[in-house]
Amino acid sequence: MIDDISKRKIEAHKCVLCYNAPCSRMYKNINPERIIRAMKFDNNKGARTLIKDKATCMDKIPDCNEKCPRNVNIDEILEDILNIHEVKDYENIDLSTELCGVKLENPFILSSSVIGSRYEMCKRAFEQGWAGVAVKTICMMEIHESSPRFSALKDWDGSFLGFKNIEQLSEQSVEENMEMIRKLKSEFPNKVIIASIMGRDKREWEYLAKEVTKAGADIIELNFSCPNMKYKGTGSDVGQDPDTVKKFTKIVRKASKLPILAKMTPNITDMCVPALACKKGGADGIAAINTIKSITGVDTDSLVPEPQVNGKSSLGGYSGRAVKPIALRFIGEMANCKELNNMYFSGMGGIYTWKDAVEFMMLGCTSVQITTAVMEYGYRLIDDLILGLKIFMKEHNYNSVKDFIGISKRNIVNNDLLEKDTIEFPKFNYDKCIGCGRCYISCMDGGHCAIKFDENRKPILDGSKCVGCHLCKLVCPQSAIESTAKRVFNKGDNK
Repeated sequence: MIDDISKRKIEAHKCVLCYNAPCSRMYKNINPERIIRAMKFDNNKGARTLIKDKATCMDKIPDCNEKCPRNVNIDEILEDILNIHEVKDYENIDLSTELCGVKLENPFILSSSVIGSRYEMCKRAFEQGWAGVAVKTICMMEIHESSPRFSALKDWDGSFLGFKNIEQLSEQSVEENMEMIRKLKSEFPNKVIIASIMGRDKREWEYLAKEVTKAGADIIELNFSCPNMKYKGTGSDVGQDPDTVKKFTKIVRKASKLPILAKMTPNITDMCVPALACKKGGADGIAAINTIKSITGVDTDSLVPEPQVNGKSSLGGYSGRAVKPIALRFIGEMANCKELNNMYFSGMGGIYTWKDAVEFMMLGCTSVQITTAVMEYGYRLIDDLILGLKIFMKEHNYNSVKDFIGISKRNIVNNDLLEKDTIEFPKFNYDKCIGCGRCYISCMDGGHCAIKFDENRKPILDGSKCVGCHLCKLVCPQSAIESTAKRVFNKGDNK
């Protein structure tokens, strides 16, 4: 039997988070779409704070569920949420932080992309609570985009697993971008404007740096990482060359007194090398990662990779949930690089939830940047990023985000330093087990043949063969396999 939490999660993931949701118009005192949205973004305790009591759940027009286009059982979800422990007194927790010495009201920034390309878009994001925006990269090149320019790999519920774009830089003129920065800074003086720029030579880098400084930007971000550029010697081509990034950083450092954030490409083996070159050139911080060069798939009928542009395609930048482990790897390596001590890190890559953001911050990031999640779900994500982070901090007695920034980086060590003298055996919870045999199949064909399947369709562990790899635990669809006590293992022993 599926437990209540799983049922609630499955039901919630049927919800598509409608704009101006019909269900929310059917309730008087609560907003079901907002509550379910919190659940979808790993914020169950936040969802609980949005419901006063059972009476508020019942205060609706009787046919509310029938108005849902996906027939989501809203009543069941809301009733189950009331069983979640409610966290209180979190509202006044201070989320302020810094990036390159510039204060942010919270750690959440829109990363340089289409979501920060227009005045009205940035204005709407600021009004909803985002602390800053890295505007879409400003350049002096002629930018003309393809159509279509996006493709995606999707999960069972239709959400993005990974997202590919073949988009380049801002299509607005330099002056149009300067006017946008001036207007935004005038209207939102406490919000942080990061001017992302890219030049082709000394003249362009110098000119752009001076212009964004005069326009009122707070930080300059150097785009050394866009994977989609048609011009040679730009984007990720530059980011792979330490000498070039150092040279261009020096040019910008000389042209402006603003803090400099260098945005790194993941299309490289060791990001610490160009990051250190940027530091030597005068950069105050590192932003990582930009998108990963990719092909998301090939249409087996047309024989053309996605997205198809008049029968052709190209390599593009991959982002979304699938790239988070890669982004964390690069952040972790740079945070543990002694030569990069005292550098600010702004992390990005697959951040959808407050928990994703906390993972980046625990590895050393003082801020995080987000694009793909906003493209999929909108600026409204900021609600749960802020709410979830406040509840997390309240529960862990953190008074400031500084209390946990970088706290996990010390736990990343080389493989040869990992303890290898004990085995942590799996333990089967037969109350949850449905006898599907998935653990048995994976262990027999992909593990160490340490599980037997008895006549009652129950798995039995053979301790003499088990090496404690935990493949069985990972494949179990019921979360019916747990960890048990570690046991010391000496080579040659019968476990």
